Amino acid sequence: MKKLIVTITLLSLVACKETKKEEVATQVEETAAKTEVLLYTFDGGTVTAHNLNLFAQGDTYQGESKELADPFYVIKHPDGVLVWDTGLPENLVGQDPYTTPDGGFTISRKDSIVNQLARIDLTPSDVEFVAFSHIHFDHTGAANTFENATWLVQTPEYDFAMSDAIKGNSFYASESFSKLTNVFKLNGDHDVFGDGTVIIKAMPGHTAGHQVLYLELAEAGPVLLCGDLYHFDANRQNAIVPQFNYDIAETEQSIKEFEAFAKNMNATVYIQHETDDFKLMPKAPNALK
Repeated sequence: MKKLIVTITLLSLVACKETKKEEVATQVEETAAKTEVLLYTFDGGTVTAHNLNLFAQGDTYQGESKELADPFYVIKHPDGVLVWDTGLPENLVGQDPYTTPDGGFTISRKDSIVNQLARIDLTPSDVEFVAFSHIHFDHTGAANTFENATWLVQTPEYDFAMSDAIKGNSFYASESFSKLTNVFKLNGDHDVFGDGTVIIKAMPGHTAGHQVLYLELAEAGPVLLCGDLYHFDANRQNAIVPQFNYDIAETEQSIKEFEAFAKNMNATVYIQHETDDFKLMPKAPNALK
């Protein structure tokens, strides 16, 4: 009987050791996969807001102006490539800065998306997915470059894009994404590669189907690209909602959910239009890992 007990004990110890080895191996594999997720930041142009008060309600920024960055991003994952936003219209490249007829904004763009992708040895055909935080013209400027990619878009955003409501609205340029015919409609959060490292999160309000991007990076840790939930740091500090948003109440709810999620995940938040945040990001060919 004693020999039997000893034998069973030894077998249990061996089984436990094998289980631990398997668990460690799994953890190593998961860590290895995460080390391969890379976030590249590119210059999609510059926006100078001459009437900053548009980005608030009341007279919060009355008489102020501010230069805003307009980046786009490439996420390289072992299972594919995602482009997040595409910057301002590419017909601005090689032209003098353009000021809107109402004098509200001056916009410019120095380089095309194809030229910039070449810095990390990519061509448009290498891109499997394209997604926009939202479809305002300063985020879809080079969208048609990726006509063979799958467009990941919230259903309310897509429905608005296909409706008569978009016609004549100066915030949108529907022709800039007209070639995107491979559409995958989302109804809430979406795990792009199925492993939790690249997740699109629905945060509506700025537009009907506005979304943000959550990344799990091996070295930098959890990262959130906030789209236009905020436009600059002061917006976030005071939870200021622009007067031109699609739905102000919905935006306020999204802000609460975003901040709760960011806190829970201990994520670093990058405000895409904030020039200080743009300067903090390593620029391609370097990546945030």
